[in-house]
Amino acid sequence: MGSIIARLAQESPLFKLVAVVERPDREASIASWDCIHGTNVKDVLPQAPGAVIIDFTSPDATMAVARVNVAYGNPHVIGTTGLTEGQKLELANLAQKAPMFWSPNMSVGINVLLRVLPELVRLLGDQYDLEMVELHHKHKKDAPSGTALRLAECLAEAKGWKLRDVGRYEREGIIGERAHEEIGVQTIRGGDVVGVHTVYCLGPGERLEITHQAHSRENFAQGALRAAGWLAGKKPGRLYSMLDIL
Repeated sequence: MGSIIARLAQESPLFKLVAVVERPDREASIASWDCIHGTNVKDVLPQAPGAVIIDFTSPDATMAVARVNVAYGNPHVIGTTGLTEGQKLELANLAQKAPMFWSPNMSVGINVLLRVLPELVRLLGDQYDLEMVELHHKHKKDAPSGTALRLAECLAEAKGWKLRDVGRYEREGIIGERAHEEIGVQTIRGGDVVGVHTVYCLGPGERLEITHQAHSRENFAQGALRAAGWLAGKKPGRLYSMLDIL
């Protein structure tokens, strides 16, 4: 994701790539970029005042960058998944001091889906069970995906439930009938699949299936750049999301 975002930024007339940061064991991979580069965000940020940070890393790395950036106040776009509830809360607090945007999925299509799913659930009514399957490449480290969890949260909120109470992430053995207040989220991993999420609304005599398929990682990179352009010039105060852009 980092190299795709950097390349698209360089190719775009709307952006200027001013710096790239990589972990120390991969420093050689960034030497060819025609911009400031380094392995420590503390060294790079003073050389890029006001630049928008785009961060697709790991939860711990993202939190470290966000904490360092408070001293500089650069706008910070985050696409990292797997954040804990505590980390999300800390980001919301740090967003009081620097403009900050977080979305577990930068796809416009997924974020439109987050807008329409609650209305769909409301119109279908109480007789429809809600399930989800997500499919990603074999190298993905977190499960379920951050996008699947956000979609499941959206479904639970539409029902007036808390996902922590109704989420069901595995089924095995003689488990009895499906509980009414339950949302199943199942994970499949393999190959080089960019990302597929399917929401099932299973009712009496029929079902609806809503599927989002990501064809390329450039989809997410373009969404991140769109977020960067939008966040530039925004004031701190809260943790922004793709729904704010839409």
